[in-house]
Amino acid sequence: MTSTPTGTAEISLPIAGMTCASCVNRIERFLGKTPGVTEANVNLATEVATIRYLPEIADRADFVEAIEAAGYELKRTATAAEADAGALVDEPDAETLEREPEQRDLLIRAAFALAVAGVTIAAMFWPRPLLPMVDLNRLLLVPATAVQFWAGRRFYEAAWRAARHRTTNMSTLVVIGTTAAWAYSAVVTLAPEIVMRAGLEPQTYFDSSTLIVALVLLGRWLEARAKSQTTGAIRRLLALRPASARVVRGTVEVDVPLADIQPGDLVRVRPGEKVAVDGIVVEGGSAIDESMLTGEPIPRDKAPGDEVIGGTVNTTGSLLVRATRVGRDTALARIVELVHRAQGSKAPIQRLADRVSAVFVPIVIVTAVVTLLAWLALGPDPKVTLALAAFIAVLVVACPCAMGLATPTAIMVGTGRGAESGILIRGGEALEGAHRIDTVVLDKTGTLTAGRPSIGEIVTAPPTTEDELLDVAGSAEKGSEHPVGAAILARARERELGFRAVTGFRALGGHGVEATVDGGRVLVGTARLLRDHGVDVGPLEAEAARAAAAGRTPAWVALGDRLLGFVAVTDAIKPESRAAVASLRGEGLDVWLVTGDDERTARAVAAEVGIPADRVLAEVLPIDKAAAVDRLRAQGRAVAMVGDGINDAPALAAADLGIAIGSGADVAIEASDITLVGGDPRGVVTALALSRATLRTIRQNLFWAFAYNVLLIPVAMGALYPILGITLHPAMAAGAMALSSLAVVTNSLRLRSASGIGRSA
Repeated sequence: MTSTPTGTAEISLPIAGMTCASCVNRIERFLGKTPGVTEANVNLATEVATIRYLPEIADRADFVEAIEAAGYELKRTATAAEADAGALVDEPDAETLEREPEQRDLLIRAAFALAVAGVTIAAMFWPRPLLPMVDLNRLLLVPATAVQFWAGRRFYEAAWRAARHRTTNMSTLVVIGTTAAWAYSAVVTLAPEIVMRAGLEPQTYFDSSTLIVALVLLGRWLEARAKSQTTGAIRRLLALRPASARVVRGTVEVDVPLADIQPGDLVRVRPGEKVAVDGIVVEGGSAIDESMLTGEPIPRDKAPGDEVIGGTVNTTGSLLVRATRVGRDTALARIVELVHRAQGSKAPIQRLADRVSAVFVPIVIVTAVVTLLAWLALGPDPKVTLALAAFIAVLVVACPCAMGLATPTAIMVGTGRGAESGILIRGGEALEGAHRIDTVVLDKTGTLTAGRPSIGEIVTAPPTTEDELLDVAGSAEKGSEHPVGAAILARARERELGFRAVTGFRALGGHGVEATVDGGRVLVGTARLLRDHGVDVGPLEAEAARAAAAGRTPAWVALGDRLLGFVAVTDAIKPESRAAVASLRGEGLDVWLVTGDDERTARAVAAEVGIPADRVLAEVLPIDKAAAVDRLRAQGRAVAMVGDGINDAPALAAADLGIAIGSGADVAIEASDITLVGGDPRGVVTALALSRATLRTIRQNLFWAFAYNVLLIPVAMGALYPILGITLHPAMAAGAMALSSLAVVTNSLRLRSASGIGRSA
């Protein structure tokens, strides 16, 4: 069970027997009424129920009971371990192994039904003298019965489960329609005198009953094949994991299964091999192809001290890597977890389909009965033939499968497409909400810049020397985890400085640090920090202004009341940042820069990447970034905040859409709605483009799903008969129903190759 930040837990259960949107709605209602359940979402495309609950009140047994009470059951392979939400499936082919026999069975039954239907239709055109009609009907009765009760057995089982719980579903419609056609035909064949005494038309409908079953089964098979393609992203991600790794044990190297690797193990990665786990390079150098996780086509050079991600490919050199994250803790495992969770999520736009499907099937049955009675009362001769055909056509054509598949299939393909481009989307709500964004707020450090500050120059206040400043500042920064502090300490250590005794270290968020070095108070940070402590920075302000205008950040240093000088910290702007900002502005989005740097440095960086000076929010403390986002939202803007996912977590959470920039194995998924794995800011453009494309696909799917029923149900009832003399044959209704579901899934699959979505977007 996966714990959530709210103290609830989450579990995912694979469900068997679902056929349409009404099934989804019913299971959600039963789960929602279970004590302790705070939220329940059922995904028809993945056939999984995701349940959030209070673990002290409810458990898995309660959910299974609710699902069974709704008339459904868990899949045979479901276990408590397998059902844990977000768990990385250790056997990635488990789902495939279960679905393959089901698809094979569907194909066999569909092929048999199609063959019988073909023979039945051909028999209608046989010369009558060769075979009397009565004998022909008796000859067709046996295979038609086999189609009805063997090939169509799954429909009866699903309809019976629903009937036991006083409900209906798509299978109910198919069973009523085809059984009516088959039963009437059987009576005509075995006891034609009964039909004739009743004044009814002694006509058989074996062609309709067999063809309907055949087409519905064929549609289910095609749909199942198409749905399996929507989960391809997870399978491709899991395929990145090597089965074993070469671990250094003492003086020898041995191949061990991936599951046996422990943190701290030394793993040898030879040229052309996949990196087995997340780790740190301790020996060797090479270029690593990370495109399968980040979407970046150019391999990245790795040297001792650099991070590597499991699943990436070593291109040329040999590496010795110390494992830091293994198993479910690796970046790849967390990515798979997030994609798996996202593909099982539900977008708000789906609520309309859910509300309609809740009452759809009962309304269809009533409509079919009314149609039957109307034709019997008002229709022309042969009344029974036309009435029965219209009754069956209404039942078959109105299946709400397409409505149930419209949203989840698009979300599955969209989130999968994103994952393959290094864009991790938390769920359907984030995917849908991203299209409304009109304002993008970009953090500077780690988002537009590389996030690896270095010392550009050192400016001292006489009589201070560079070594004295570095020695004092480096000593004070020994306890700091800030990147600027790390840069100062690294430069000090290059000169074998920064080893003075330090006490009373204190980090001042957004301002700098304060520490006691050899008994003297040392300040390292902003000019405001020094001024607040009575230190005059005036003598070097002109030099600091020059450095800031060049895009460098002055980090001031003082010992007691004495100004020592400042170090100009530079953080290289990512090569992709200007292109990312240009693309965002080209899409009509209002782009802002928010940073804790002083105004001059912030404006210099903004000018370099193409952000207007009036769209810069400078000297904003980390705790105040969320307030800055709130002020923009208060103006009626839909705001996306883009940050590093750590210091910017409050702002990410406050925005309408939080986009976290992840670097290397650091996949920040808690505070953000979307995570960009590779650190490329152009991923923001891609994420928004993917969102728009996915929502456009969902709207298309829902439109056609609703339009299909709105148009064809009246035609099936006979609305065109008084005008054009046209009725909808039941077999054509079955074909249209199957094609509607297939069209929705196929339209969703187009997202996999949609243009305009990619790292170059």
